[in-house]
Amino acid sequence: MKIRHLYISPDHNYFGHHGKPAGENLIIERDEIECVAGSGIRGDRFFDYKPNYKGQITFFDLATHERLCEQFDRSDLAPSLYRRNVVTAGIDLPEWIGKEFTIQGVRFLGTEEAKPCYWMDQAFGEGAEEALKGHGGLRAKILTDGNLHAGPAAIA
Repeated sequence: MKIRHLYISPDHNYFGHHGKPAGENLIIERDEIECVAGSGIRGDRFFDYKPNYKGQITFFDLATHERLCEQFDRSDLAPSLYRRNVVTAGIDLPEWIGKEFTIQGVRFLGTEEAKPCYWMDQAFGEGAEEALKGHGGLRAKILTDGNLHAGPAAIA
């Protein structure tokens, strides 16, 4: 497997914006992110969001982004628009729902699919929410402290 991109955002664009316009908070790409057990990613909008939160970190498959770009004939969009923290290649993310796993020495618990919402139609294009169903990524809890960095990574 490979970590292709790492992102954080200091505030929400969609979460809590129902019925209002999307926010305009930047998503920031990092070479490395700090994972804090039970809290989330330092500097991210969901850090210390609430106790035992199931989405302390999110993962997304780059192949899904590439498939959508081809399906919708879009080459101008970056994988950051999904606002997931870790963009991966070479891993079947749904396989890790309900399981513990380790990447680069950091232990996680896969909790559920990071389900797409109606904002995806606005961010990517009409029909993206439907096309992403079952492929929205993975939400996880962070079980041990440590850093993730972009590049090759084994999963155990």
